[in-house]
Amino acid sequence: MSKKKYILGGLLLIVAIFFAGRLLSTAKEEKTAESIRLIQEAEAKLIDKELIITVESGMTFSIVAENAGLDHTLMTALFESAEDVYDLSKIKVGKPIKFYFDREINQLKKMIYQVDSESELFIEPIVIETETGETEETWQAELKDIEYEIKIKTVSGSIESSLYESAVEQGIDIRAIIELADVFAWTVDFAMGIRQGDTYKFIYEERYRDGEYIMPGKIIAAVFNNDGEIKEGYYFLEGTDEDGDPIDGYFALNGESLQKLFLKNPVHFKYISSGYTTGMRYVEAFNVSTGHRAIDYAAALGTPIRAVGDGVITSAGWNSQGYGNKVSIRHNSVYSTNYAHLSRIYVRYGQKVKQGDIIGTVGSTGFSTGPHLHFEMVKHGTKINPLRVELPSDKAIAEEKMEEFQASILNWKQQLHGE
Repeated sequence: MSKKKYILGGLLLIVAIFFAGRLLSTAKEEKTAESIRLIQEAEAKLIDKELIITVESGMTFSIVAENAGLDHTLMTALFESAEDVYDLSKIKVGKPIKFYFDREINQLKKMIYQVDSESELFIEPIVIETETGETEETWQAELKDIEYEIKIKTVSGSIESSLYESAVEQGIDIRAIIELADVFAWTVDFAMGIRQGDTYKFIYEERYRDGEYIMPGKIIAAVFNNDGEIKEGYYFLEGTDEDGDPIDGYFALNGESLQKLFLKNPVHFKYISSGYTTGMRYVEAFNVSTGHRAIDYAAALGTPIRAVGDGVITSAGWNSQGYGNKVSIRHNSVYSTNYAHLSRIYVRYGQKVKQGDIIGTVGSTGFSTGPHLHFEMVKHGTKINPLRVELPSDKAIAEEKMEEFQASILNWKQQLHGE
């Protein structure tokens, strides 16, 4: 056989092997693609179909359920299952409600509603045994804590015009700044007492879900230089009460609580339109002379008004002596406070309130010439100047907990002061 024939035969063999390899490779690719398709189809059957409906103004839970394709019987069952856990008639505008359906039979398997930043309402089917020994399916509602991924962040800044402007310049989440203001709400007057050159530094939690930043968490430690006076605070969890609720708060280095009996201000205001006076003054709009043993905070109509301290509502409604819509709170045997000219009242007689609870909104009812809050503080039956009263502190850390407190804040203290 000639050399040419050997070469030709070798080339034909190589070509044959090449095409055979391509055919095998193509077959493998087709088989792999088919396997992937089958796996994806199987996974799709296991994944519930998700429907998210965001609550809009005027929507009730029955409307949301109807939009989700649920019949009246199922809607009622869900509503009633949650009655002892959360009142679904109080769903909030802007909040999403998630419905999960079985893809095969389009049957509801779960409903989730985020109640607040800390918890979600889960309603899921369960099987129970009846008195006759038979089994039946019903619905069970449960509030579950939201599990966040926590990252620790430290920020600092200097104030030139306002705390808000400083936060914006530093790129700080404004919600974190609001938390900072809440920490020092009893010791720093953020409306009237901030000075140019004031500085701050704080360490706080950032909350993430599925790798996405959601919101700031609690402040861990903070220092605020207000007109040369250093304010310092650290978060500490002392334990839990008999109901399992946390006993915690913010404390100074000596263990004294930063929280006072009363907030500095009951409302976020623009300016003080009328100060506290003991003498009489003439009000031209109403042609009367009257004293003004109160502070008038000018604020936009509808601005939320907060209870300055814990207490019991002793009156809530219309007052015919010029106050208009008025709320009164008895805090203890010594102090009470009055809030007048409200546009709306959110509390009722005999109701217990906590410091910071929203009790109503700014209005201009009664003898009023414009939207403002008329705020009175009463001590032993006598109206006093809220801006001059020495605010009593809340309780300090128990003596037996001080060593634990000092140890828990040591690292944060070093980070705050660069030690």
